[in-house]
Amino acid sequence: MRKYQRRNFVKGLLFILPWLIGFAVFTVYPIIASLYFSFTEYHVTTKPQWIGLENYKKLFSDVLFVKSLTNTLYYAAGLVPIGLVVGLVLALLLVQPLKEIIFYRGIIYFPSIVPAYAFATIGIWFFHPYLGFINHILGFFGIDGPMWLSDENWAKFTIILLSQWGAGGTALIYMAAIKDIPRELYEAAILDGATRWQMFKKITFPLISPATLYYLVIATLGALQIFDLPQIMTEGGPANSTLSYVMYLYRHAFTYANMGYASAMAWILFIISMFLTFLIFRTSGRWVFYYGARR
Repeated sequence: MRKYQRRNFVKGLLFILPWLIGFAVFTVYPIIASLYFSFTEYHVTTKPQWIGLENYKKLFSDVLFVKSLTNTLYYAAGLVPIGLVVGLVLALLLVQPLKEIIFYRGIIYFPSIVPAYAFATIGIWFFHPYLGFINHILGFFGIDGPMWLSDENWAKFTIILLSQWGAGGTALIYMAAIKDIPRELYEAAILDGATRWQMFKKITFPLISPATLYYLVIATLGALQIFDLPQIMTEGGPANSTLSYVMYLYRHAFTYANMGYASAMAWILFIISMFLTFLIFRTSGRWVFYYGARR
């Protein structure tokens, strides 16, 4: 490089130096350290002792590890598709040509920025088995509502339902994708006599598939890391039926101070997350359509 180029390069490095230091200290170092700790017996107050793969071997003989992993996969299997449907339906409603549509968009999106603790507390009362609003409504139709969060068969599903409180974020992404679809495609379909369902199936859904790809990746990673709602609402009960993977990892790290075991759990979660992300991207070529792109 020439002298002035080197000078500009050094100045640029100095400007981003605070970020580089923060990235190295708070991101790179913890990642490397957790990988090392996962092969050690480390309880914070003692020095790490190298034990090789023992932590990883213990994981698969740990009943609660298997239980928490199963629960988390159940959460992911419910949260991702239900969230997609709810978000897409809301988006379709929010692109309607109404005068007060801006107000409705605000109402739909507002719950997404409410802290998890707030709506978890409200959700507990909504789904209270005896005093809750939901069972009260079901009672009007002569239906005996379930115990919801107090029943291990219903608890996870209840948390999945409550998670749709924040579907406004997904709706906003889909709304932007829908509004970006050229109007002439719908006009041509109407002239050809296409029904609303046919236009949705052949035009809308294929052209918002990039947004769906984004949603699947983000929602899957988020579902694998679910923590707030089960922690606040049930603390993993009843009978560990709502214990998520990250909750169990948190217990080992900050309740039992077993950082080595928790680090091993974190890397197992990382591998699972990477595998599912790779799977989504690997199959996306079959169903993701980019308008205007050559095939």
